[in-house]
Amino acid sequence: MTLVDLTLPMHGPGHPRAVARLETITIRKSMTYVATRYEFAHDSLQGTYLDFPGHVVETEDGTDADNYPLRKLAGVSAAVLHLDRSDGSGAVSADELQSVCPPLAGCGAMILNALGARRFDEIEERSVWLAADAVEWICRTGVHLLVSDIYESQPLHGVFPKLFAAHILTVCYPINLHMLVQPRVRVWALPMRIPGVNQLPCRAFAEMTED
Repeated sequence: MTLVDLTLPMHGPGHPRAVARLETITIRKSMTYVATRYEFAHDSLQGTYLDFPGHVVETEDGTDADNYPLRKLAGVSAAVLHLDRSDGSGAVSADELQSVCPPLAGCGAMILNALGARRFDEIEERSVWLAADAVEWICRTGVHLLVSDIYESQPLHGVFPKLFAAHILTVCYPINLHMLVQPRVRVWALPMRIPGVNQLPCRAFAEMTED
């Protein structure tokens, strides 16, 4: 078994902020130790993050980081699609996705590595994107979780509302997708369990088997 971490570390100018506080703990009046407690401040777009449909108000379906079924986020069978699109190469079509898609039977998730070994932040932002017919095709596959290094164009053309209307959760800003060398893997996308929150950082990783 090989685990591939798909999670971008949470760092960057100004956020997140982690402030360490040292405090002394006393046990039975005879023993003390110094413990570290952290105060965190960050936004929901930091690192690799998970969007529930309610991130767009019009597609709110009542699911959030507290009530979404854990079985649909943990160890989900995923089809892995690889392309090698270069910076500024434009829209990815449904035909392109279908041409590299392994059998989807039994898959609840799709992992799209459109940029090859490039990271999402190694190209001009939104210079490669999912065409409208590609989004429609993804929605028809029946998957409920999409992990992808591309989504919208600039200007935006409505990728997320269409995916959310189909009750597809999205993992944004994943890394190391090119390391998934098997056509099917198992994927985890685990957020903190916070009621009422529909966009937040997550820990994403995939498991490849040895056979």
